[in-house]
Amino acid sequence: MAMTRAELLERIRKAVDVEPLERAAAVAVAEQLELEPRGLLDPLLEAGRELGARGHGRTITVSLNVFIPLTNLCRDRCAYCTFAKDPRSPEAKTYTLEEVRAISRKARRAGCSEALFCLGDKPEVAYRGYRDWLGARGYGSTAEYLVDACRVSYAEGVFPHTNAGVLSAAEMSALRPCNASMGLMLESTSRRLRERGQAHYYAPDKEPALRVAMTRQAGELRIPFTSGLLIGIGETPEERVDTLYTIRELAYAGEHIQEVIVQNFHPKPGTSMAQVPAPSEELMAGTVALARLILGPAMNLQAPPNLSPSSLPLLARSGLNDWGGVSPVTIDYINPEAPWPELVELRRRTEQAGYRLRERLCVYPEFIRERPEFFEPEMLERLRSVCDEEGYPASSRLS
Repeated sequence: MAMTRAELLERIRKAVDVEPLERAAAVAVAEQLELEPRGLLDPLLEAGRELGARGHGRTITVSLNVFIPLTNLCRDRCAYCTFAKDPRSPEAKTYTLEEVRAISRKARRAGCSEALFCLGDKPEVAYRGYRDWLGARGYGSTAEYLVDACRVSYAEGVFPHTNAGVLSAAEMSALRPCNASMGLMLESTSRRLRERGQAHYYAPDKEPALRVAMTRQAGELRIPFTSGLLIGIGETPEERVDTLYTIRELAYAGEHIQEVIVQNFHPKPGTSMAQVPAPSEELMAGTVALARLILGPAMNLQAPPNLSPSSLPLLARSGLNDWGGVSPVTIDYINPEAPWPELVELRRRTEQAGYRLRERLCVYPEFIRERPEFFEPEMLERLRSVCDEEGYPASSRLS
């Protein structure tokens, strides 16, 4: 039997005051957000805001990064993606280690603390020419090459955070000494999206079980980890909620998920989903608030500001406490049509919403302060050497 609006509002209030939001109520809220958010959105946002403030006060954080797309070759072909290139494309690009060094130095001079390594998934499986390119340099896989690239950035004074798609436990172990943190968007637990005509049909690495397994293994390896969901790619409200509960279960089990991203689909010309409308700002903000009620007050909850530039005031009062990475050096190569906000403007709009903008590293302060088991000793020493007693950067462009 469907819940009435009054019953939903009661469940939302209880999620703030009494007990976590149960799955059935979360699904009902998600369905209402899609069908008719009026009358529900404001109480939902207020509940998310209140619960977020309980965990994080009136602070929203941001990381200053350099985006390094080590290679834009990828064996997957997601229906919404323009990042992945064919090797024959003039836009195909694999960075040399010297190029990694140069952009890392530039980032350090610009005040960046994070090197975001984001790259295609297992391109060596699909492209012999690229496989030969790796082999000529002594590498058997992209993951092996990535280790050396991260070492270069780390040596130049920026902390690597790797998002390289699905990695094995052995590959993550090799990356751990030279990565402060790692991540993998779960995106969706929906197997239906792997069916013909759906967003992930041509993307074997978007198999939910593979992504869940990697996330679980990252916890076993004690790696500070980022997860998240992508909304608007054809998932149902129930599938959206299932993704959030799966992330919550993984976070409880591994105690390693330091942040969860709620990211909205952004249609791109030239893709098969170019005509699919982006999620409304109400759906986006409501999903952030719903995520807060499911994940609880302590979780770091993020929404990318460049994908919702007109919605920042709404998002700021939805329960998030982080804007993610913003780069003064590079574009968002995954969403090149969406420029980063200027740091001064982001601070102004954050303060207008009643919050303080504060810089963080790619690792959140509580991990640096309280979770030494998540780092190699040398990495922990380096992190703490650039932080104040709270775990925030001692020197910041926001100071």
